[in-house]
Amino acid sequence: MSGRLMVIGLGPGDDRYLTQEAADALQEAEALYGYGPYLEQVPRRDGQARHPSDNREEGARAEAALRHAAGGAKVAIVSGGDPGVFAMAASVLEAIDTGPEAWRTLDVAIMPGITAMLAVAARAGAPLGHDFCAISLSDNLKPWELIERRLNAAASAGFVIALYNPVSRARPWQLAKAVGILAGHLPGATPVVLGRAVGRSDESVTITTLAAAGDIAADMATLVIVGSRETRLVARPGQRALVYTPRAVESVSA
Repeated sequence: MSGRLMVIGLGPGDDRYLTQEAADALQEAEALYGYGPYLEQVPRRDGQARHPSDNREEGARAEAALRHAAGGAKVAIVSGGDPGVFAMAASVLEAIDTGPEAWRTLDVAIMPGITAMLAVAARAGAPLGHDFCAISLSDNLKPWELIERRLNAAASAGFVIALYNPVSRARPWQLAKAVGILAGHLPGATPVVLGRAVGRSDESVTITTLAAAGDIAADMATLVIVGSRETRLVARPGQRALVYTPRAVESVSA
């Protein structure tokens, strides 16, 4: 009996953002693995086993799911947002790359979801309308010095920058530090969007400037988009401004 491992993106949180492919796969799975709060987003189904784990146990979670699937079961690992963006798909593939030969024979399917960067951008307008990049501020798996180098490079190259994992209880200082680095390349008036829990009932979206962004409260549920020199605001009486980055760039600043 051949097993199957499905790595499923749940999107931002609400069922309306779940793709039909992902919903069908969740119904098909005999067992679900994932970070506990993400598993709680999935409706319970009779006969479907659940294996929650902590947020920092990605490698062990991937290996456990692969062992289960190797026994012939249909197994799903769930990720918030898209599983390929700072999430479980890379951990699963790394486990296959370094694990037993039998894991390479499994039917593996990776099913995309709406990542936080896209959900927040849509709420704000079109800040990702031109070239952009994504950087995680977490230094759990890479040194902070590398994060600083990438922030400097991205800002100096003119990218709009989406910042994942901006703050945690263990590292409350890193967003303010990142904002300070970016301020060395960008004007203080550069538009910044902070979207928290977008797609859930408690979502909030704040549009501010780079000069003020370091003082705004954020947490691990927050995604930050820092505009480029070309990013603009469209003021609207009585409504939140729209943020966009024009698709055309007429000149290159020194």
